[in-house]
Amino acid sequence: MFAGIVFIVRIALAWTAVILPVALIAGHNVSYGEVGGVVFVALAVAGLVLVGAISHLNRAHLVAGKLSNRVLTNRQRLQLELPYEPMEAFDMVEAAVRELPRVDDIDAEPGSYSVQATVLRVRPVKRALFGLFSPLSWFGAKRNLLRATVTPGDETALVTIVSEPAGGVWNDWFLVDNASNYETVESLRRSLSRRSTSKRRREQESHRQTETEKELSEARLGLLSAQVEPHFLYNTLASAQVLVRTDPARADEMLGNLISYLRHSLPKADEQMSNLGAEMTRTKAYLDILKVRMGSRLAVSIDVPPEAETVPMPAMMLQTLAENAIKHGLEPKTGGGTIWIRARIGGGAMEVTVADDGRGLSTEGSGTGIGLKNVRERLRLIYGDAARLSIANNFPTGVSATLVVPTVET
Repeated sequence: MFAGIVFIVRIALAWTAVILPVALIAGHNVSYGEVGGVVFVALAVAGLVLVGAISHLNRAHLVAGKLSNRVLTNRQRLQLELPYEPMEAFDMVEAAVRELPRVDDIDAEPGSYSVQATVLRVRPVKRALFGLFSPLSWFGAKRNLLRATVTPGDETALVTIVSEPAGGVWNDWFLVDNASNYETVESLRRSLSRRSTSKRRREQESHRQTETEKELSEARLGLLSAQVEPHFLYNTLASAQVLVRTDPARADEMLGNLISYLRHSLPKADEQMSNLGAEMTRTKAYLDILKVRMGSRLAVSIDVPPEAETVPMPAMMLQTLAENAIKHGLEPKTGGGTIWIRARIGGGAMEVTVADDGRGLSTEGSGTGIGLKNVRERLRLIYGDAARLSIANNFPTGVSATLVVPTVET
């Protein structure tokens, strides 16, 4: 209420400072009988100004729900902080400005992060007969000027909004804007708040969806890891059972190799990632078991440089390729054969090749079995498109499986 009283007193004094000199000059130049007419006109103008000022107070209170110096002033300035990059904040501000009613002449300048526009002013008093006689509506700007500027900050953007009459500052002493500029900046505030809330909600939903997909991928990855076929364990135990009766020394050697294999495998069976060195130790223990069982029918050749041993790779994957070579290539082949394991680093990736000179690609073992499908699916879940598994014929016979994984994080 105090702000409203101060406003009425200020605008009354401003108009009095104009009306009084004009009345005195007019009264000095007219006859005595006409002085009453001059006084009447001066009082009428003063009364209309007072009624117009009170009307402005009522509209401002209706729009803002309160009266304050900020609500009553014709020129509005508002600052908001948005938690976005400058260009994101600028796009949001521009969209909010274009959404305003009665907006025109929009000039967006992305290079300077600023938007300028004009907004047609609403004059409610024009709708009433009084509006035609109100001095506060006789002259002055019919449009408001709007300018919104984005200032980059530390992980945030400061938005400054200025809305003012398209006229000189001196007009503020005599004219009112019927809270139209206040309406404009508050409309922008609400629009930016709505857009920011909507964007935050979408980001949260996207984050929840990403987390859900990640959990599903991890669960699926764990299931795929658990599907690594342990057929050699059963075969090894069955072979050891036979050797205990026929060749106790070889049975003892086989069981020793099995213990070594389990020592390197079981503590890490639930881990998704390992490195080439650990996987080579695991795979060597597996191949040692097979060498006892297959005897001279299996030969092993390994060429892995020391620098490759520390490169991360999925656990159990190398052994799966070795199992596949033994099961589909060498075991069914009369006379057995050789399995080669070779690793090379270059171009931000590590290539690990498991090759054999066994039966080669066939309908039964053409690279589409469950083991290789699991390998490909695990690669996709862990690395996306940055890793791959390729299967090809080995020369002159056999199959070559090449695994490529990145040596840096993707």
